[in-house]
Amino acid sequence: MPLSAQPPANGEPYVLAASLDNARHLSSLLRAVHFQDHATCFATANGLRVTVEDAKCIQANAFIQAEIFQEFAVQEESVTFRINLSVLLDCLTIFGTSSLPGTSTALRMCYRGYGYPLMLFLEEGGVVTVCKINTQEPDELLDFDFCSTKVVNKIILQSEGLREAFAELDMTSEVLQITMSPDKPYFRLSTFGNAGSAHLDYPKDSDLMEAFHCNQTQTNRYKISLLKPSTKALALSCKVSIRTDAQGFLSLQYMIRNEDGQICFVEYYCCPDEDITEAEL
Repeated sequence: MPLSAQPPANGEPYVLAASLDNARHLSSLLRAVHFQDHATCFATANGLRVTVEDAKCIQANAFIQAEIFQEFAVQEESVTFRINLSVLLDCLTIFGTSSLPGTSTALRMCYRGYGYPLMLFLEEGGVVTVCKINTQEPDELLDFDFCSTKVVNKIILQSEGLREAFAELDMTSEVLQITMSPDKPYFRLSTFGNAGSAHLDYPKDSDLMEAFHCNQTQTNRYKISLLKPSTKALALSCKVSIRTDAQGFLSLQYMIRNEDGQICFVEYYCCPDEDITEAEL
């Protein structure tokens, strides 16, 4: 790949250098978490994590494993910076979002460290474009502390089942109510919109259900305005893991397979709506 030979301008080593034969693999994942202008990027030897938050109520993480890249080198234990995600996506798609059959945009991404810009070298059809994107001091991010020992209920669904649900439920509702239970209705999605209440039930032996691990009955409501950004990831995904902890915090983990069959993950964490009362249930 011609871009892999690009040397640092002044001989200083890059703390992060990564190459991709097809920049679309990265841009499509980043679009799935693009609901705010800014994102925080974390790079370790395992790969890249891009985190976006809004109002300390919702957090999205795109995980791009090191194996996805043709080259991925991190010279420090971890590299962290904040960046304008809108600008980054504009740069990644500078040659357009859809390439001609058999062509793709090659990417080399370099970062020299704190205070330096993120450098992008993009090449398509022999034309090379260089972009420099200013980086910023990273914000402190929420820690949802969603370790497996704190998960109360977990199901894995084929994504088409959840896509159909979002198409059928009344999105004029302010909240989406999720019930997960070891007994009937097992997994229920409810909305309370202009047309009245609507419920969609999934039996635990449904063809769409790949795994069902529910330990106790939980009913929680989540603001639909917070969940809507996650539908971008849902549209790309083939499976979704839905988990809740004892406080009702929600984790939606989407498994996304790219054009080359490689697997990446996008995860959304969402706080429950505090306005719910026992009487409403």
